[in-house]
Amino acid sequence: MFSNPHNNAAVMAAWESFLSGDAARNDTLRTLVDRSWRRCQDAHVDPDRRYAPDPLPEHALYALRESNSELLEAGAPVMAYARDFLAESGTMMLLADTQCTILTMEGDTPTVGTAESIRLIPGVNWSERICGTNAIGTALAVGQPVQIHSAEHFCAGIKRWTCSAAVIRHPQGGEIVGVIDVSGLSESYSRQSLALAVTTASRIESRLGAREMELRCRLLEGAMGRWGSSAADGLILFDRRGVPVKINEHAASAVMARGGDMDLSAPARLAEMALGADGPVGPLPDWMNNDWLVPVTSHGLRLGTLLIMPLARGTRPASIQHAAPSCTPTDSPAKVRNFASLVSRNPTLLSAIDKARQLARSKVPVLLLGETGVGKEEFARGIHEASQRASGAYVALNCGGLSRELLASELFGYAEGAFTGARKGGMMGKIEAADGGTLFLDEIGEMPIDLQPHLLRVLEEGEIHRLGENSPRKVNFRLVAATHRNLREEVAAGRFRMDLYYRIAVTTLHLPPLRERREDIPLLVDLFLTRFAAQHSLPERPLGIGVLERLQAYPWPGNVRELRNAVESMVLMSDGAEIGAEALPAELSDIELPPPTATGSSRICSIADGELELIRRAIAATGGNLTWAARQLNIAKSTLYLKLKRYGLEVDRERARTSA
Repeated sequence: MFSNPHNNAAVMAAWESFLSGDAARNDTLRTLVDRSWRRCQDAHVDPDRRYAPDPLPEHALYALRESNSELLEAGAPVMAYARDFLAESGTMMLLADTQCTILTMEGDTPTVGTAESIRLIPGVNWSERICGTNAIGTALAVGQPVQIHSAEHFCAGIKRWTCSAAVIRHPQGGEIVGVIDVSGLSESYSRQSLALAVTTASRIESRLGAREMELRCRLLEGAMGRWGSSAADGLILFDRRGVPVKINEHAASAVMARGGDMDLSAPARLAEMALGADGPVGPLPDWMNNDWLVPVTSHGLRLGTLLIMPLARGTRPASIQHAAPSCTPTDSPAKVRNFASLVSRNPTLLSAIDKARQLARSKVPVLLLGETGVGKEEFARGIHEASQRASGAYVALNCGGLSRELLASELFGYAEGAFTGARKGGMMGKIEAADGGTLFLDEIGEMPIDLQPHLLRVLEEGEIHRLGENSPRKVNFRLVAATHRNLREEVAAGRFRMDLYYRIAVTTLHLPPLRERREDIPLLVDLFLTRFAAQHSLPERPLGIGVLERLQAYPWPGNVRELRNAVESMVLMSDGAEIGAEALPAELSDIELPPPTATGSSRICSIADGELELIRRAIAATGGNLTWAARQLNIAKSTLYLKLKRYGLEVDRERARTSA
């Protein structure tokens, strides 16, 4: 913590003078604050305001998050990291949209609780015109990073706080898409808060950029078939933001012939071509005909629009459906993942994978049983991808954590006007979206009992009624459900319907927790180290001595999900040549390792049993194949690389490979 860089008493005196009518420039104030106060005064903001306005209703906040789903998805790893990183720091991190409404927040639990007193919580608008000078609103007002400390806030009720914020810009267009804020009570002031906000905003922008490039690749790949067949016409391919991404040689003359003023030598974003709910938002320019617009989609996702300007009048072209959602070479549709993401050498889990493959060929519902974080959704995806419905949609919904009303609308959808705040035109539910594919209902044991008969009716009759509608809609989908609860006990307790239980539990698969398959930890750690190094654009580094052993000694109550989060944290928190024990989460750093056990057996059991000799044996036994050697040694391959260098065993490896 650091001392206050500003004279708080002087700023407070300047505020009182400002409110009394002395609006002259005060040298005590920073220019940023002085201009913000003047904007607040012009907007008639109440300086005596004690807290922000009421938050949005739950359904409205849900809809707002849906409309900002890409921003939330890009910020999710950062916010999850903040949950642990900011614990006991007296600060918290908030992510807000371009209207200054907070979407989500994480951080120090007591501070989050205190923030509720001023309504610094999700669903609340913190714009300058409502809450006066504050980091979120002021950063969005000026479009640059700001730090507002204590008395610099315009409203009296917020002057106990210090907040730093940085805007998040779209990596291609540069327009603001949100703001990240780091806030705490004034005594928690830190010089690093503003730097943290700026760095975090940059990381979110990088993730948005990676996502945008992926969509751009899919868009280009999806339009290529039509591009060749319409080579004689003028073609312009727009992405979902209305930015031209590809133009053929006839486009300029076609635009000019129709009186268009679009400069294709340096094409800029055409806002009218940005995608709304039903296509380009429009209205289209006079020189553009709606019949020339061809949607480019991939598995139901609208990626952009191809404008085909015929040199001779013709019929309206058909929509482009693109089957391969990737910008890199992929396997044929028959070669889907089929449980490839599940790495294991545990007999129980391998048996469950074999059973899941067999069940995938049928149409019966499957119930996955296991603790939270064991990988139930990976199994559900595997069943879908190995089934005859692999070309259809895979739709997932977690039944826990949603109110009854939200869960009902998510499952069944609703008609226009079904309730206050309902979208214009209504909304398709997850069941309807899964038509022809697979619906995965996670934590089905959390479903309110009064909703269960409605789901049962859908499963038995193959029809669904949207909320507020009287006419049924036909649906045909495969159900995969999952729960960590004992549903038989839930049925006995009256919390789960027996008829629904027997309908969804036609077949069941039990997935073992991670503590019962510790031999998988080295495989998973190696997988996550590679994944997160690439994801965060960091060099792939091995684990230091004793780190993997501590990971294997921990019971992992959160299972694979907890291990994944721990490894990601270690990748981000370490900056040396290897990931040492100092990067371990706090709950693992105090793990005591069992003492080495002597053995006279020639079988390789543990890295502790004469490490150097065991590595030599493993290298010799596998012909220098480090992947198999690491598996025999029960360590990550990255750790084995480190030990080869430490013990100078590269020569042994080459000798083994030569003689193999």
